[in-house]
Amino acid sequence: MNTRISLPGLRSPGVGFEQPFEMLDACHDRVQRSLQLLVDLRVYLRANGCDDSVRQAARDVQRYFDIAAPLHHQDEELHVFPALKQRCADDAHLQSLVLQLQQDHEDMHRLWSDAVRNALAAIVSGAQDRFTESQESAFDVFAQCYARHLKMEDEVAYPQARLVVSEDEQQTMGREMAARRQG
Repeated sequence: MNTRISLPGLRSPGVGFEQPFEMLDACHDRVQRSLQLLVDLRVYLRANGCDDSVRQAARDVQRYFDIAAPLHHQDEELHVFPALKQRCADDAHLQSLVLQLQQDHEDMHRLWSDAVRNALAAIVSGAQDRFTESQESAFDVFAQCYARHLKMEDEVAYPQARLVVSEDEQQTMGREMAARRQG
Protein backbone atom coordinates (compact mmCIF):
# COMPACT_ATOMS: atom_id res chain seq x y z
CA MET A 1 0.00 0.00 0.00
CA ASN A 2 1.39 3.38 -1.01
CA THR A 3 0.83 5.92 1.78
CA ARG A 4 0.66 9.50 0.62
CA ILE A 5 1.60 12.43 2.80
CA SER A 6 0.79 16.04 2.24
CA LEU A 7 3.56 18.52 1.49
CA PRO A 8 2.09 21.86 2.52
CA GLY A 9 3.62 25.20 1.66
CA LEU A 10 4.81 27.71 4.21
CA ARG A 11 2.92 30.63 5.68
CA SER A 12 4.15 33.88 7.17
CA PRO A 13 4.41 34.51 10.91
CA GLY A 14 1.33 36.06 12.53
CA VAL A 15 3.18 38.81 14.42
CA GLY A 16 4.44 42.18 13.26
CA PHE A 17 7.71 44.04 13.44
CA GLU A 18 6.42 46.26 16.26
CA GLN A 19 7.23 43.20 18.40
CA PRO A 20 10.72 42.34 17.10
CA PHE A 21 11.55 39.56 19.55
CA GLU A 22 8.22 37.90 18.87
CA MET A 23 9.00 38.21 15.15
CA LEU A 24 12.39 36.57 15.75
CA ASP A 25 10.60 33.76 17.64
CA ALA A 26 8.13 33.39 14.77
CA CYS A 27 11.05 33.14 12.36
CA HIS A 28 12.44 30.29 14.44
CA ASP A 29 9.08 28.55 14.15
CA ARG A 30 9.25 29.03 10.39
CA VAL A 31 12.80 27.63 10.26
CA GLN A 32 11.54 24.55 12.08
CA ARG A 33 8.58 24.22 9.71
CA SER A 34 10.93 24.61 6.71
CA LEU A 35 13.25 21.93 8.06
CA GLN A 36 10.26 19.66 8.71
CA LEU A 37 9.06 20.28 5.18
CA LEU A 38 12.50 19.15 3.99
CA VAL A 39 12.11 15.94 6.03
CA ASP A 40 8.58 15.41 4.71
CA LEU A 41 9.59 15.90 1.10
CA ARG A 42 12.45 13.41 1.52
CA VAL A 43 10.07 10.80 2.97
CA TYR A 44 7.48 11.48 0.28
CA LEU A 45 10.08 11.32 -2.48
CA ARG A 46 11.34 7.92 -1.28
CA ALA A 47 7.81 6.52 -1.09
CA ASN A 48 6.20 8.10 -4.14
CA GLY A 49 8.89 9.40 -6.45
CA CYS A 50 9.32 12.88 -7.78
CA ASP A 51 6.18 14.80 -8.70
CA ASP A 52 4.87 18.36 -8.70
CA SER A 53 4.27 18.35 -4.92
CA VAL A 54 7.93 17.42 -4.31
CA ARG A 55 9.13 20.14 -6.67
CA GLN A 56 6.85 22.73 -5.01
CA ALA A 57 7.99 21.72 -1.52
CA ALA A 58 11.61 21.98 -2.69
CA ARG A 59 10.87 25.48 -4.07
CA ASP A 60 9.27 26.48 -0.75
CA VAL A 61 12.31 25.33 1.23
CA GLN A 62 14.63 27.10 -1.22
CA ARG A 63 12.64 30.32 -1.00
CA TYR A 64 12.78 30.33 2.79
CA PHE A 65 16.50 29.65 3.11
CA ASP A 66 17.40 31.92 0.16
CA ILE A 67 15.42 34.95 1.33
CA ALA A 68 13.98 34.83 4.84
CA ALA A 69 16.75 32.97 6.69
CA PRO A 70 19.53 35.37 5.62
CA LEU A 71 17.37 38.34 6.65
CA HIS A 72 16.73 36.69 10.01
CA HIS A 73 20.45 36.10 10.52
CA GLN A 74 21.10 39.74 9.61
CA ASP A 75 18.52 40.84 12.20
CA GLU A 76 20.40 38.90 14.85
CA GLU A 77 23.82 40.11 13.69
CA LEU A 78 22.73 43.75 13.74
CA HIS A 79 20.49 43.85 16.80
CA VAL A 80 20.72 40.86 19.13
CA PHE A 81 24.40 39.94 19.10
CA PRO A 82 25.78 43.50 19.45
CA ALA A 83 23.49 44.16 22.42
CA LEU A 84 24.72 41.00 24.12
CA LYS A 85 28.36 41.75 23.34
CA GLN A 86 28.18 45.31 24.64
CA ARG A 87 25.86 44.99 27.60
CA CYS A 88 26.92 41.58 28.86
CA ALA A 89 30.65 41.98 28.32
CA ASP A 90 31.43 40.58 31.78
CA ASP A 91 29.63 37.28 31.07
CA ALA A 92 32.32 35.07 29.48
CA HIS A 93 29.88 32.22 28.81
CA LEU A 94 27.48 34.54 26.97
CA GLN A 95 30.32 36.12 24.98
CA SER A 96 31.47 32.66 23.91
CA LEU A 97 27.90 31.74 22.98
CA VAL A 98 27.56 34.83 20.77
CA LEU A 99 30.77 33.90 18.95
CA GLN A 100 29.41 30.38 18.43
CA LEU A 101 26.10 31.70 17.12
CA GLN A 102 27.94 33.94 14.66
CA GLN A 103 30.05 31.00 13.50
CA ASP A 104 26.87 28.95 13.12
CA HIS A 105 25.48 31.58 10.74
CA GLU A 106 28.57 31.18 8.56
CA ASP A 107 28.43 27.39 8.78
CA MET A 108 24.71 27.23 7.96
CA HIS A 109 25.16 29.59 5.02
CA ARG A 110 28.02 27.45 3.70
CA LEU A 111 26.06 24.20 4.14
CA TRP A 112 23.05 25.73 2.43
CA SER A 113 25.04 27.19 -0.47
CA ASP A 114 27.39 24.26 -1.02
CA ALA A 115 25.10 21.27 -0.71
CA VAL A 116 21.50 21.62 0.39
CA ARG A 117 20.36 24.27 -2.06
CA ASN A 118 22.03 22.54 -4.99
CA ALA A 119 20.31 19.25 -4.17
CA LEU A 120 16.91 20.93 -4.02
CA ALA A 121 17.62 22.83 -7.25
CA ALA A 122 18.42 19.56 -9.01
CA ILE A 123 15.01 18.18 -8.00
CA VAL A 124 13.19 21.38 -8.99
CA SER A 125 14.89 21.50 -12.40
CA GLY A 126 14.35 17.80 -13.11
CA ALA A 127 18.09 17.07 -13.23
CA GLN A 128 17.52 14.51 -10.44
CA ASP A 129 14.49 12.53 -9.36
CA ARG A 130 15.89 11.43 -6.00
CA PHE A 131 18.52 12.54 -3.51
CA THR A 132 21.90 10.86 -3.25
CA GLU A 133 23.24 9.46 -0.01
CA SER A 134 25.68 12.38 0.18
CA GLN A 135 22.86 14.89 -0.25
CA GLU A 136 20.78 13.15 2.41
CA SER A 137 23.75 13.37 4.76
CA ALA A 138 24.15 17.09 4.01
CA PHE A 139 20.46 17.65 4.85
CA ASP A 140 20.98 15.94 8.20
CA VAL A 141 24.05 18.03 9.06
CA PHE A 142 22.22 21.23 8.04
CA ALA A 143 19.19 20.37 10.19
CA GLN A 144 21.33 19.39 13.18
CA CYS A 145 23.30 22.64 13.00
CA TYR A 146 20.07 24.64 12.89
CA ALA A 147 18.50 22.67 15.75
CA ARG A 148 21.48 23.29 18.03
CA HIS A 149 21.63 26.94 17.00
CA LEU A 150 17.93 27.60 17.60
CA LYS A 151 18.08 25.95 21.00
CA MET A 152 20.96 28.21 22.12
CA GLU A 153 19.18 31.31 20.88
CA ASP A 154 15.79 30.38 22.32
CA GLU A 155 17.11 29.30 25.71
CA VAL A 156 19.94 31.79 26.30
CA ALA A 157 20.53 34.54 23.73
CA TYR A 158 16.97 35.81 23.21
CA PRO A 159 15.95 35.79 26.89
CA GLN A 160 19.10 37.70 27.81
CA ALA A 161 18.71 40.14 24.91
CA ARG A 162 15.13 40.85 25.96
CA LEU A 163 16.52 41.97 29.32
CA VAL A 164 19.10 44.37 27.92
CA VAL A 165 17.35 45.88 24.87
CA SER A 166 15.08 48.74 25.89
CA GLU A 167 11.55 49.24 24.62
CA ASP A 168 12.67 52.22 22.50
CA GLU A 169 15.51 50.18 21.05
CA GLN A 170 13.08 47.38 20.27
CA GLN A 171 10.88 49.80 18.33
CA THR A 172 13.90 50.96 16.30
CA MET A 173 14.93 47.34 15.84
CA GLY A 174 11.47 46.45 14.52
CA ARG A 175 11.42 49.38 12.08
CA GLU A 176 14.87 48.43 10.75
CA MET A 177 13.87 44.77 10.41
CA ALA A 178 10.78 45.77 8.42
CA ALA A 179 12.76 48.18 6.22
CA ARG A 180 15.25 45.47 5.27
CA ARG A 181 12.39 43.36 3.97
CA GLN A 182 10.91 46.16 1.92
CA GLY A 183 14.16 47.16 0.22
